[in-house]
Amino acid sequence: MGDARVRPYRDDDEDAVVLLWEEVFPGYPPRNDPRLDARRKRESQPDFFLVAERDGRVVGTAMGGYDGHRGWVHRLAVAPAERRSGIGAALMQRLERDLDAAGCPKLNLQVVGDNAEVVAFYRALGYAVEDRVSLGKTLPNAPGE
Repeated sequence: MGDARVRPYRDDDEDAVVLLWEEVFPGYPPRNDPRLDARRKRESQPDFFLVAERDGRVVGTAMGGYDGHRGWVHRLAVAPAERRSGIGAALMQRLERDLDAAGCPKLNLQVVGDNAEVVAFYRALGYAVEDRVSLGKTLPNAPGE
């Protein structure tokens, strides 16, 4: 990971985080507005919103959540030029440690089915593909819906 460091998200990170997410997650639907997502996360369990920083620049993010039953990982993102440097693994390790300390017994995450490279990344961190069906529903008041 070199001289990058993982730290909690700060409000002044918003613009840099939004730019990173727009680069890493292009074409997300309107309900996944990056600016709104960052603000919502600051209002709900902000301790599980992390950034990786190198030379004063945000180069990675991870958001987690814990509902008392399971933990979830969202928006793990690493700038393309910083990939394979250990930043993604460092973000996950910190998030796992923080969620474990909160009493979270198991972490779940979702990956787009055909993204073999990302599946391999998580497998290398000890995650297993589980036989589950992911269901979702967009609620009526979702932005852009």
